[in-house]
Amino acid sequence: MFEISNLTKRFAQHTAVDDLSFQVQRGEVLGFLGPNGAGKSTTMKMLTGFLAPTSGTASILGHDIRTQTLQAQRQIGYLPEGAPCYGDMTVRGFLEFIAEVRGFRGADKRQRVEAAVDQVELENVLRQSIETLSKGFKRRVGLAQAILHDPQVLILDEPTDGLDPNQKHQVRQLIQGLAQDKIVIISTHILEEVSAVCTRAVVIAQGRLVADSTPLELESRSKYHQAVTLVSDGPMDDVALAALPGVAGVEFNEPEHSLTLLAQPGQVIFPQVSALIAQHGWVVKELDVERGRLDEVFRNLTRGESL
Repeated sequence: MFEISNLTKRFAQHTAVDDLSFQVQRGEVLGFLGPNGAGKSTTMKMLTGFLAPTSGTASILGHDIRTQTLQAQRQIGYLPEGAPCYGDMTVRGFLEFIAEVRGFRGADKRQRVEAAVDQVELENVLRQSIETLSKGFKRRVGLAQAILHDPQVLILDEPTDGLDPNQKHQVRQLIQGLAQDKIVIISTHILEEVSAVCTRAVVIAQGRLVADSTPLELESRSKYHQAVTLVSDGPMDDVALAALPGVAGVEFNEPEHSLTLLAQPGQVIFPQVSALIAQHGWVVKELDVERGRLDEVFRNLTRGESL
């Protein structure tokens, strides 16, 4: 288990992380979310032993990151923001160097490097110097060094930054596969990442915890939870739609020829909407029910607005 208790970091008069507490179990993929300046990167540095907390503790599989730093760090694979590498080294040379730093030699070293290269598909750039790689490939090199020693805990800061859609999909599949027997923490501001790969999300704002829940539960806090969007080129009676039981309001999107019916909290309005469409014979091109919008929930949480 990965346990954080009352973690705090102050820089002079500024409190970057304020009394943060949460736990992560093996098999979980935790999305660690917050706006710029919320304290995400500061927290990541404390969790990996690169920055000492002012107070509080972080325990990695029973090892305190402050008093048992090396034992804790051996359990961690860390992809920092920007994934700094030695630009003049080849990809193979860099990964072999990391393997040696981790204590691997001979056939064991070759096996570790080959496994990491295969997992993130770096075979075609092994002989290239890192400085000549695209941002996406540099990110993959960073991922390879993070998983090379088969750590029990993966801490990834913006793991898909700079990757194209195919690479993002591949990395997300890799993370989901690794998470079956590991603890994975992803620090990100990309909400799409949370919906795609995370089983749980922790949201911080101004260094404080403001939410700890599943992505589905967070989406259910949105005013668009159970909202129904209709797309039609023909006329529809928005007054009749707005008068349906359980409808809280109507939003119009003229460029898309659509309207969205908001549901009252706890109400499901799709059956009533569908029945009214059939009753009037309206030609509807699309009819969608929303789970909710994470971006709206995120804004409300991090701006201190009520949900």
